[in-house]
Amino acid sequence: MTTLEMPVATETLTLGKAINAGLRQALADDDKVMLLGEDIGTLGGVYRITDGLQRDFGARRVLDTPLAEAGILGTAVGLAYRGYRPVCEIQFDGFIYPAFDQIVAQVAKLHYRTQGAVRMPITVRVPFGGGIGAAEHHSESPEAYFTHTSGLRVVAVSNPQDAYTMVRQAIASDDPVLFFEPKRRYHVKGEVVLGGSLSDATPMGSARVVRPGTDVTLVVHGALVQTAVDAARAAEADGTSIEVIDLRSLSPIDYDPIVASVRKTGRLVVAHEAPGQGGIGAEICASITERCFGALRHSPVRVTGHDIPYPPSKLEKHHLPDLDRILDGVDRVLDRPNSLSGGPLA
Repeated sequence: MTTLEMPVATETLTLGKAINAGLRQALADDDKVMLLGEDIGTLGGVYRITDGLQRDFGARRVLDTPLAEAGILGTAVGLAYRGYRPVCEIQFDGFIYPAFDQIVAQVAKLHYRTQGAVRMPITVRVPFGGGIGAAEHHSESPEAYFTHTSGLRVVAVSNPQDAYTMVRQAIASDDPVLFFEPKRRYHVKGEVVLGGSLSDATPMGSARVVRPGTDVTLVVHGALVQTAVDAARAAEADGTSIEVIDLRSLSPIDYDPIVASVRKTGRLVVAHEAPGQGGIGAEICASITERCFGALRHSPVRVTGHDIPYPPSKLEKHHLPDLDRILDGVDRVLDRPNSLSGGPLA
């Protein structure tokens, strides 16, 4: 291992540039870290997240691969067997399905299958979610498929600081990590503390209260964190106090902050872009009902994408949860009359 000391510094970066900085630091810290993906080298990736990394670390460590996601993950398995820490980029969320078998049948199982003799320190970066005017297979939210699979860690970032820190944590983890990046937030800027020890950072598996409140608990992840904060600000003008929690880790889920919040507010709304059927929202609602039944003043409410294939870009604004749909969910847990509800999922 080669460790290059990077002095702590603060810069204003976009979420995309923060991931680039995190990848750069991981490559510098450990010569066993390798990046694999389609067009990630010379081009720097479709979203330019890996821009400049092949130039600075060479084509042996930042590899342009064929257009074959199963091959990318299969290669990563072999590299992990030999002691490397491969980081695979899936160009778009919907392109991950050809690699699904490798991820859930091999990557997730090998540590258990070998009784701990083999580790799979593989990070799979997945730009996910809609809101960019793209087609299906470019706008999907497949995270629930992987949260159902034991042996995988699944995380989703929402801001530049987490993007920088958590990609470093994912790469350093001995567990395989699905790292979901909200592509419509790639250009959002924020202050990022660069460098420093990962042991001093907030653990990758911890949820965080983004905005405190007293009336309703609102749980979100990825791109919807900012939407939820905007909804909380709008509700505050009407006298409603919403506590916003960013999950950060989707598997395992850090339930302690959610439980503490719901025991305070008595009301829970969970929002995500993925369809509601079998989604993360359903799991959280069920778990909180089991753990906080006596504290709940209303049944939990989900605000999700509709149970349909991802729609054409002209219609996606009707599919994705927005500020109004989230506030409608808040109205429902507060037993207020509203005009948007048409069923169990707003």
